[in-house]
Amino acid sequence: MKYMLLINADGIDEQGGAAGCEPADWMAYDKQVRDAGILVSGESLADLVTATRVRVAADGTRMVTDGPFAESREVLGGFYVIDVPDLDAALDWAARCPGARDGSIVVRPVADFG
Repeated sequence: MKYMLLINADGIDEQGGAAGCEPADWMAYDKQVRDAGILVSGESLADLVTATRVRVAADGTRMVTDGPFAESREVLGGFYVIDVPDLDAALDWAARCPGARDGSIVVRPVADFG
């Protein structure tokens, strides 16, 4: 079953990375999920200041907001999609993720519409 691991950082460092995580930590985790054969996809997101939010009002008017707009302390930093037997296995991999140290990992099943 496929699960998405959404990596939320509680804060970012001066370089825009997750506080408390070194690049080597991410490279090691990336190698682990690849070597285990469970990686479907994964990406790190660019700096928050590059984000753009789009909303559409009830009348169809498009509203675009540039730049940082986080409405919570957490910042979505990236994701992995993994293919594992069950939720317990997904939770185990989420706990190994460096982003779980100073942030959180949201684990969600990927819908299969056949």
